[in-house]
Amino acid sequence: MTQELRTPYERGNQNQTTLLADCIAFYEELAKRYPKVLQFRQIAVSDAGFPLHVGVVSADGVFEREAIKQAGRPIFFNNNGIHPGEPEGIDACMAIVRDLCMKPEMLASLGKTVLLFVPVYNVDGAMNRATTSRPNQVGPEEFGFRGNSRHLDLNRDFIKCDTLNARFFNQLITDWDPDVMVDTHTSNGADYSYTMTLIHTQADKLGAGLGSFLRAKMLPEVYAGMEARGWPTTPYVNPVKQTPDDGIADFLEVPRFSTGFTALHNIIGFMPETHMLKPYKDRYESIRALLDVTRDFTVKHAGEIQRLRRAAKDTQRKQTDWPVTWRMDEANPSSFRFKGYEARYHASVLGTYTRLSYDRTKPWEKDIPYFTNFLPETIVQAPKAYVIPQQWREIVERLQWNGLVMTRVEAPRQVEARYYRIGDLTTRPQAYEGHMFHDAVALETHTGSFTLNKGDWILSLDQDNARYAVETLEPQAHDSFFRWGFFNSILEKKEAISDYVFEDTAADMLASEPALKAKFDAWKAANPDKLGDQQAVLHFILQNCARHAEPEWRRYPVLMLV
Repeated sequence: MTQELRTPYERGNQNQTTLLADCIAFYEELAKRYPKVLQFRQIAVSDAGFPLHVGVVSADGVFEREAIKQAGRPIFFNNNGIHPGEPEGIDACMAIVRDLCMKPEMLASLGKTVLLFVPVYNVDGAMNRATTSRPNQVGPEEFGFRGNSRHLDLNRDFIKCDTLNARFFNQLITDWDPDVMVDTHTSNGADYSYTMTLIHTQADKLGAGLGSFLRAKMLPEVYAGMEARGWPTTPYVNPVKQTPDDGIADFLEVPRFSTGFTALHNIIGFMPETHMLKPYKDRYESIRALLDVTRDFTVKHAGEIQRLRRAAKDTQRKQTDWPVTWRMDEANPSSFRFKGYEARYHASVLGTYTRLSYDRTKPWEKDIPYFTNFLPETIVQAPKAYVIPQQWREIVERLQWNGLVMTRVEAPRQVEARYYRIGDLTTRPQAYEGHMFHDAVALETHTGSFTLNKGDWILSLDQDNARYAVETLEPQAHDSFFRWGFFNSILEKKEAISDYVFEDTAADMLASEPALKAKFDAWKAANPDKLGDQQAVLHFILQNCARHAEPEWRRYPVLMLV
């Protein structure tokens, strides 16, 4: 192997990772030398204007997406560097692609499967290199930063799409529709013996056939394959209490995260999390093993994976009841044979509190509870179609980026539709990833007559990506557009009152509106401390009266045709 085709990790002291420019130049050189194996090109830019690249490896030199999809070929997708301070996937992917180019027997092992990869997803963060920004991590010597140029965590952006990176990812997933995705990461948390921990798409959320396949067949083979390669693997260490001793739980990866987002497209996703306290060499070797094992499994079982994905999409076209929130099944854990370290609690030298540490000289191995089952918590009855008024163009754009087919209303017409009114909300007091996120949403369901305007959008659920529509348009879903604040303007009243005028009007309405008086009497009984606050009293009456109601206030604008 020539020196220029060795990665910085391979050329150095195994505690170094590549610069973004060197990484891109490496792939460009490979594509130049091996044009029948690798196609590598820029297809987008980041918010800071840095190029975003995608690579395709094919054993027979066919790279065009439409030809690959038309032939029904399996696609294995590897995303790297969403957090550039966790760079082992970036380095491992470089070596894997290089070996596929240079080793015919390895290339032949792909068969008809195509490798699709993003070398570095958060290119903005990759340019922001330092040696000390990750205080809990051992190596490499220098690395990128978690946030992008807008100081956003891209592994919280897949649904809200504040960044050009997320728009690029949404469209990439829609265009290529991969069968399996691996998004590489480094963990942060408890201490234990494992280098590799693994988050997988929550099997219950994937649906009966695909979820059962993941749980009963794919995961056991992946774990066995990692054990055979010398990298025993544990499920992601998400302790139900402070340490793993009392059990761990699967990570409920809602769609803001990569594996939760790809689940909306019925894609099996993995988020390997190597342990931050292990040497970088071990983290690199284990992530390379995980990429090899999952890719080999995908090649071997591609037909079954594709059949189950097709069945899931067909089922969802006709699905009527949709789970949109989930809760952990605390009553029925399974178990996992875990290898941990003894936890110690002792006085801190910094304060008067008790601190936790782990004693690596006292390893233990035992069966611990493993909470791997999740139950539907909120189930909604899906409509035949949603209506998205054209003025909510940010919503329409995101649906289109995810392949949802919509038709436009050609002339004004009246419809009977189901709709929601927003009730009580619990909103985070501080911004979360650039939004005021609503943690809890109470809804009232109504029916009424509405005028659809020319240009409004109708979205039928009889299509492959129905799940994406339901989980973004139903306000109570874990990561709905409403929860992320896209509809916050409907929560604001637009007309104001003068207290001295409205005082008499309020008294008149209480006398003429029995329903208002009943609500007000209940409010007074529940809030005696507010009766001395004129603003609180008058605004309660204004917000609950019929005479001066604002029809659009707290009415969720997306309609449901039933």
